[in-house]
Amino acid sequence: MGEVIHNPGDSAGPVHEAAAVSTGSLPSAEVVDDALSAAYARFRDDASGRVADYIPALAEADPSLFGLSVADVHGSVRQAGDASHPFSIQSISKAFVFALVDQALGRESVRRRVGVNNTGLPFNSILAIELNHGSPMNPMVNAGALATTSLVPGADAADRWDFVQQGLSRFAGRELKLDMRVYTSEAGSNQRNESIARLLDSYERLGWDPIQTTDVYTKQCSLSVTTRDLAIMGSTLAAGGVNPLTGDQVVDASVCRDTLAALATSGLYERSGDWLYEIGMPGKSGVSGGILTIAPGKGGLAAFSPGLDPAGNSIRGQRATHYLSGALGLNLFASAPHLRPEVGTY
Repeated sequence: MGEVIHNPGDSAGPVHEAAAVSTGSLPSAEVVDDALSAAYARFRDDASGRVADYIPALAEADPSLFGLSVADVHGSVRQAGDASHPFSIQSISKAFVFALVDQALGRESVRRRVGVNNTGLPFNSILAIELNHGSPMNPMVNAGALATTSLVPGADAADRWDFVQQGLSRFAGRELKLDMRVYTSEAGSNQRNESIARLLDSYERLGWDPIQTTDVYTKQCSLSVTTRDLAIMGSTLAAGGVNPLTGDQVVDASVCRDTLAALATSGLYERSGDWLYEIGMPGKSGVSGGILTIAPGKGGLAAFSPGLDPAGNSIRGQRATHYLSGALGLNLFASAPHLRPEVGTY
């Protein structure tokens, strides 16, 4: 995972070079609707990629599915295509479990135990752990996510799972359900994650039993969401931790800052620099075909399409996100020339 499609708009014409800049609010609902419709029409027939097959349940996904949602920090949700189709959250859950643990334990404790630096290696790398003296390095790779999940508070496995499920549900503004078919399928093929957890435990980097930690982690990845859910979850991070639909303060604003910083540095693994260069927002992908990006102060953008590139990222999702980043002025690094009014020149 982590490979970014360079110039993802090229296959369907130019993207918005003179789009709005990052500061301010999202455009009007009408403008967002038009942009979503345009993105959906532009990439609807893109049949690139293959569905994930190393988890049997994911191999059954319909590659024609394509959904987009944008949720702003005021509670408006706009969408296009298969935005209500459920899929498993997979690795996108890492960001929200990190936020919950950061809230519960404090930022310095989590940074000391997990880390916030990019490994420069694939998301499931064991070598990265050994090269860094047992450190999981950051919460967005599997080792770091397992370390984070091991720090979830609770007296037993049931308590810890309840903390995760209820926490992610608060981000979404509704109760998220476990997809038992995906969980069962994934639990039968997660030997590598169990090995990573055992290795971390040998370095005394886990806060809990490695096998039970892996099981809770597998469950968190198997929660069922839609692009609407993801967009609202992202908008909660964009709104200083306040869910825009329920008004619930899920986490503190400082926790949102920490989470978005971790996503910016490592959300797309070893290709996070390429992602920021192209998209200009913190983001996270999942092998079920979901991609979430967050524009702080504005909202969340979610895409879903099961066709993946060789690195495990949705191809249509990347291309649509790139297009919408420009069309809606979401790129954090974009700015307009500032005219000096006293002299009338730049």
